[in-house]
Amino acid sequence: SGAVHTGYWALTFLLITLAVTPLRRLLGWSWLMRLRRMLGLFAFFYAALHFSTYLVLDQFFDWDAIGKDIVKRPYITIGFSAFVLLIPLAMTSNDAMIRRLGGKRWKLLHSVIYLCAIAGVVHFYWLVKKDLTNPIIFAASLSLLLGMRFLFRFLNADKRKGTRHVVI
Repeated sequence: SGAVHTGYWALTFLLITLAVTPLRRLLGWSWLMRLRRMLGLFAFFYAALHFSTYLVLDQFFDWDAIGKDIVKRPYITIGFSAFVLLIPLAMTSNDAMIRRLGGKRWKLLHSVIYLCAIAGVVHFYWLVKKDLTNPIIFAASLSLLLGMRFLFRFLNADKRKGTRHVVI
């Protein structure tokens, strides 16, 4: 169905967006940084299509049923929350908003992307009833990306302190 495909691509683009920095750090692919904003907006676009498909095709604009779904079905609650959190990120993904918010506040706001990715993976996992292969692949990929970011931050902190740790 359309909702399945749009959700899959929203999550795919979200993880690709999160992979840009680790790929740049590991492989020196600086050119990817120019694509990161576009990739993030693709993730939002597909998430908006995913929600719109649910809103129009699944629920036929039945706001009462949608409200009940959000309250009663945890996978919809967490998926809807992830979508709502993506909205300010998409709205501030332009140079004017970066200047207006200032770099530190903009980065702090955009760190919400990690929460959105976790919520998106949980949404997918809770939604699937039989074959959990794809949700597990997304969860493992996200875990790897978050682990790499944690490791990079840890190693950078050590470099600033002038100490080194051997990672086993």
